[in-house]
Amino acid sequence: MNRFSVNIFLRILLLTASITAGVWLWYIGGIIPGMIVAILIAVQVYGIYYYLNRVNRKLTLFLESIRYEDFSIRFNADNKLGKSFRALNQQFNEVLDAFRQTRAEKEANLKYIDTIVQHISIGMLSFDAEGKIELINPSAFRLLNIYRLRNISELKATHPDLPELLLQLRSGHKILYRTRQEQQLSIHAATIRLQGRLVKLISIQNIHTELQEKELEAWQNLTKILRHEIMNSVTPIVSLISTMQEIVELDIAPHTQHTEAISDLQEALQTVESRSKGIMNFVNAYRDYTTLPKPQFTNVNLKALITSVSNLLMPELKQAGIHYQYSLETDNIDIHADIAQLQMVLINLIKNAMDALEHTAGPFINVKVFMNTPQQVCIAIIDNGPGIDADALNKIFIPFYTTKKKGSGIGLSLSQQIIQSHGGQLRVNNSGGTGTTFHIILGVV
Repeated sequence: MNRFSVNIFLRILLLTASITAGVWLWYIGGIIPGMIVAILIAVQVYGIYYYLNRVNRKLTLFLESIRYEDFSIRFNADNKLGKSFRALNQQFNEVLDAFRQTRAEKEANLKYIDTIVQHISIGMLSFDAEGKIELINPSAFRLLNIYRLRNISELKATHPDLPELLLQLRSGHKILYRTRQEQQLSIHAATIRLQGRLVKLISIQNIHTELQEKELEAWQNLTKILRHEIMNSVTPIVSLISTMQEIVELDIAPHTQHTEAISDLQEALQTVESRSKGIMNFVNAYRDYTTLPKPQFTNVNLKALITSVSNLLMPELKQAGIHYQYSLETDNIDIHADIAQLQMVLINLIKNAMDALEHTAGPFINVKVFMNTPQQVCIAIIDNGPGIDADALNKIFIPFYTTKKKGSGIGLSLSQQIIQSHGGQLRVNNSGGTGTTFHIILGVV
């Protein structure tokens, strides 16, 4: 028989006996014995009420534990009251276990997602309708070149027009944004409703390298086509001119009295031949641009590299009267690079600086090596020349483009291609007519 039912039956039986005895004592003994029995009856009634209210208290405790997410409570103290109580306690415990498991899985998933967001290379940030930042990861800080952000409006200090662009960017759309550091950022927006609030989620990706690679590939393909077509057209012309010169010299000149006309014709043929060969040599000069071998990577110490290049160019620098110096933030900087290709880039940039200083009083070239970030090293080649014209600044890396009278327009584009193949960047800064600085940015070992 259910123990709970037995307890209730016994309590009711005792209460009935107490009431009967109380009435009997009231009539026999008077008020005082009756009052004593009445108090005893009241205690028994309260006991029955407390005993019967146990389930309500249990249910209240159960609901409170769910409300405050306290799933450590266990229900088993009254299992001895019978099967119904044991079954009820078991159900309560199983429900709490299910909630506990669900919360643990939810926390694990949130931790997993948070870890992904914090470690991916794509910048992520979200903000509400007032521009208050709710989420931002380290990649977003790095791409935007900031160290903290509480409101989207604070971006005006470093990116004046970016806050307005982000606020106006519609969900599902994206824009390209160029930073002051010449990075090309692809920015994509999505809007979600979170607990009745609209939150805008922004993803930021640096596609500068990808754009450079596509641009490089396009120029290489164009150069290959031009070289092929020009060589196919000019080569037979050179051959025909040689044949025509032989005909004029051997067949026509001995049998004519017009020596002056023959002389003019020979001079014209020589001019055409010379210009045709010049075109062929010009086109062949770009063979390296389209057939640059893949880098043979080794560990390269930057101090040894800069020292060797400096020693190689020092006689020319002294002869040109250029003050030259180099400095390294630390001697123990190693990079993974093709030493021959990197030497080619440094020599080309330093010689370009020498050419720019031809008419500069007190010319100097300064090469500085410093850590740009804990994972990146920067080699800066600085001169105090006249600088680069604003119109030319955006064209200097384009193949065939040159500001020199005797330049081929291939040096800087080839240098950029080499640095890109090393996973780095080649940038130029103009100092407003007081000099030019080229930055080579590479990853460290």
